[in-house]
Amino acid sequence: MPHRVVVLALNGSYPFELGIPARILGAADGRYEVVVTSVDGGPVRTNGGFTVSPDHGPHVLESADTVIVAPVDPHNLTRELPSDVAAALARIAPTARMASICTGGFILAAAGLLDRRPATTHWECAPLFRKWYPHVRLDERVLFVDDGSVLTSAGAASGVDLCLHLIRTDHGIHLANRAARRCVVPPFREGGQAQYIERPVPENDTTSTSATRQWVLERLGEPLTLPQLAEHAHMSLRTFNRRFRDETGVAPGQWLIRQRLDRACHLLESSNLTIDQIATEVGFATSASLRQLMHAEFGVSPVAYRRTFQASASSTRARSAEAGTAVG
Repeated sequence: MPHRVVVLALNGSYPFELGIPARILGAADGRYEVVVTSVDGGPVRTNGGFTVSPDHGPHVLESADTVIVAPVDPHNLTRELPSDVAAALARIAPTARMASICTGGFILAAAGLLDRRPATTHWECAPLFRKWYPHVRLDERVLFVDDGSVLTSAGAASGVDLCLHLIRTDHGIHLANRAARRCVVPPFREGGQAQYIERPVPENDTTSTSATRQWVLERLGEPLTLPQLAEHAHMSLRTFNRRFRDETGVAPGQWLIRQRLDRACHLLESSNLTIDQIATEVGFATSASLRQLMHAEFGVSPVAYRRTFQASASSTRARSAEAGTAVG
């Protein structure tokens, strides 16, 4: 059975974000069934000047594997959870995964689902979010936050990043990349929400670090140092560090580790290279470094990661072969 995803639409929803889950998850080879409901099953007024009528009533929330709360116009937000929304959320099974796009995070926070958890929302709404929900560990610099059973994402197109992340988490990088290609979107967006936050005009002696980031991606296997990166960008170390953080939301060293881990995951899924060979290929000094960092980032060892996703890929190929035989 496909994984059932129920999108909860509220009055004041943004039409673009409301359609993201069906578009992105719907491109994942039938692995997901995406349905939309409102709190009472009736029509929902969007902030786009038209009304949408869900095909399903709120009873579908009871069978949801994942629930995604679509965002609403900030003017429709209230600090306390409306009673009809609370009643709809009460239908959701405790085992269901919860997610939100943009201001949908306010709904999760009002329901107490984000207390003492890391989360994100649109950077412009961060001050209000912190005022209303001080117990949430908000980080408006990132595109999305995965805290296991609860995920939140930033504004608008970050819903695409979130849905692709769900596919990667559930079924591996190959299917996520295929879905991204079908939707003509990048499979993984570099950097975080921090690069979109309005900031004062930078000093005249600073320039973008994007060319250096591209240069690094072509040399991940080399022993790169921070001074080398700053030299390539024609900046001082201090200026490079500051500019890099402004543009990506993370320090250069953190960003480099993440790029190497992403490349390692791809090789674990798509190649027969040994763990030692992969560690060398992506620029880690030893396989022990790769194991330690993968466990810290993903909670699994390289061997366990490969076993999980290569087994998933083999199962998919087997099912495809069986389907082809049946058709033939």
